[in-house]
Amino acid sequence: QAQLAESGGGLVQAGDSLRLSCTASGRTFSRGSMAWFRQAPGKEREFVASIPRNGDATYYADSVKGRFTISRDNAKNMVFLQMNSLKPEDTAVYYCATSFTIYYDSQLASRDQSYAYWGQGTQVTVSS
Repeated sequence: QAQLAESGGGLVQAGDSLRLSCTASGRTFSRGSMAWFRQAPGKEREFVASIPRNGDATYYADSVKGRFTISRDNAKNMVFLQMNSLKPEDTAVYYCATSFTIYYDSQLASRDQSYAYWGQGTQVTVSS
């Protein structure tokens, strides 16, 4: 069983950058795809980015494409989300998630049902 812990959230101004980190424990970490999702107040959880085990592909929501970058370090059991040019609409709780499966299909990679384990989330607030 995997346990995930996010960090790096905070309060920033529009245009600033943040780097989120997610540390995973358990042998399942390196097996499949990892992803970031977010949930804003009053809204459903939405996909942000995903990366398969080997890091040879990345998938992004249109709303963050070109601004956010997902990466992972399997040796350290970590996945990262570099967020640049932040906007007020990026304000949300950000969750990392891990799957037993490696996804090279963008639709499957973006479904929250594709991921078995989730962290508790880290708050990102972007002021205008």
